[in-house]
Amino acid sequence: MSYLFLFILFLPFKLLGKLFYKKTGRHLLIQTAKIGDFINVTPLLAHLKHSDVLISKTVLPLAKYDETIDTIFLIEEHKKSLWRKFRLAFKLMNRYENVYLLQPNSTNLFFASVCNATNKQYLSTYTRRWYQALLYLTAHGVVEHRKDQLTVDDYLKLADRSLTWRDAPKHATLPLRKPAIYPASLDKQNVIKIGLSISAGNKSKTIPASVWKKIFDTLGELNCIYYIFGPQSEQVWLDDLYREVGMQENIVSLVGDLPLEDVPFAISKMDFYIASDSGNVYIADAVGVPIVLIYGPCCIKEQRPLGKVLLLGSEEYEKSYIFEAPYYFDYSREDMFALSEKDLNAINNFIKNSSHENETFKK
Repeated sequence: MSYLFLFILFLPFKLLGKLFYKKTGRHLLIQTAKIGDFINVTPLLAHLKHSDVLISKTVLPLAKYDETIDTIFLIEEHKKSLWRKFRLAFKLMNRYENVYLLQPNSTNLFFASVCNATNKQYLSTYTRRWYQALLYLTAHGVVEHRKDQLTVDDYLKLADRSLTWRDAPKHATLPLRKPAIYPASLDKQNVIKIGLSISAGNKSKTIPASVWKKIFDTLGELNCIYYIFGPQSEQVWLDDLYREVGMQENIVSLVGDLPLEDVPFAISKMDFYIASDSGNVYIADAVGVPIVLIYGPCCIKEQRPLGKVLLLGSEEYEKSYIFEAPYYFDYSREDMFALSEKDLNAINNFIKNSSHENETFKK
């Protein structure tokens, strides 16, 4: 509610600034969530062609290599003090003609509301609070988002109500950035290269090591190399995996080895990607890699990969949503990510069929 009072405090400056406002043709997108959510914003970025963005520092390594993005504002640099908030508010106030609010928390609502843009389109979600009503009055249009609607569709509708995810592709960096140096192991030939995210940043959404062992055993007849992606902080989960399956020559650790801006290219070298609902899954989707998504507690009606994907999970456990994501659940990870024999066979068939059952992949 404090941001409502900040808006009221800033309102005289906004009204005075409106007297000097001129159309600029510029776009501002406000989405301060993490990697997967940023990837799902890229269709809108592609549709608009050139935009400024207010984002999280987490996704800066991707955003700075995106030719659809002109100017980047980082939310972490502007919300720590009243002076910094107002400094950014003054900077944004008369700069834009179109403002698109994709993550409508109170902080972002404040920055969208202070803009004197002639076209402001806000997303409204199931977490909207009563005291945000005044800030929503500053919008020229609102897209109502529900848990059973794809976020990427509703993001696009902010710009054009007729658009869907089929009208604009995702990207991770644009164009896909190729690093000058990358691990030679990514160029292995005559093997099935499978990327894995063994953690999703949230322990409750992390696939147990025992489930990975079942997947490895199921794919044992295929000549697979498993590449483990993740930041250094996920080494603990890799150690857990090694305790379960032992040290294996066909497991290649990239944990802590790749800066985020190099991850899209590395994932593009994979033949498949297997993970829970993590940021790298959406990077894999953006670079056209077939995915096995074991979604556990995440709601796939609201957000999921949209390319070639095998979805495994149960609606019974879907309790985590994009704008309402708990860190604890009533069920254990072993229950939420359990795979039946039917699921394991589906993974095996998905890998085999997508690989055209090439005999070079056989041991």
